[in-house]
Amino acid sequence: MRALIGLLLALALGAGIVAAEPSAPVMDDRAKEIVDRVDQIMRGDSSVARLTMEIQSKHWKRTLEAKAWSKGTERALILIVKPVKETGTATLKAEDNIWNYLPKVERVIKIPSSMMMGSWMGSHFTNDDLVKESRMIRDYTITTSFEGERDGTDVWEFTLIPLEDAAVVWGKVVLEVRQGDYMPTWQNYYDEDGELVRTLRFGAYKEMDGRLVPTEMEVRPVDQPDEYTRVLYQSLDFDVALDDGFFSLRNLRGLRAD
Repeated sequence: MRALIGLLLALALGAGIVAAEPSAPVMDDRAKEIVDRVDQIMRGDSSVARLTMEIQSKHWKRTLEAKAWSKGTERALILIVKPVKETGTATLKAEDNIWNYLPKVERVIKIPSSMMMGSWMGSHFTNDDLVKESRMIRDYTITTSFEGERDGTDVWEFTLIPLEDAAVVWGKVVLEVRQGDYMPTWQNYYDEDGELVRTLRFGAYKEMDGRLVPTEMEVRPVDQPDEYTRVLYQSLDFDVALDDGFFSLRNLRGLRAD
């Protein structure tokens, strides 16, 4: 997860409504540099986070507390620590694969391709979101669609169109960034028909481990406006030494919060 970690923060990164883009947009080098800077601020080479995830659906609400570890865009481990009935439930991402560990039955389950668009832990993030976390400058053509003042703040707005061979599900992403500190403020995701599918809002900007980051993110599906998933960060440490072997099926079973 534009964590869950730098994962969800990076996962998070990806969209507004702008004028129709040309059929073959030309990369704006300055826009590319700015978006890459935002991407790097949010991501880091590795990260460890403690977070709360509030999920509101039409019929119920639940709150999860988790610890999450990530390395690059290829590896992540997420451990649920609360509520008690969910404690020990964990998810491992390794390259293009996802496994879930269910402690009550002591089983590791690999998520099949047919379930990749299913909800992750009942949230508005999907299994595919975790697998397809993208590097924006690698997967998108980026152009500046607005530059100026909005609501008293100088901002940039960038339109991201996926490259033909990019393994991403969005038809377009639009991202707004504050000019003063390179913090993302919102992001909108569109399908291949240009319809707005979900929105993401950032807030509660704080310094964590020497970096200014948004410590709150809220994603809402457009077709269910009363539903949302809100991620709140209690701590976030970047560039933590993590071996590739840490992200293993064996560790998935034995993972502990401390």
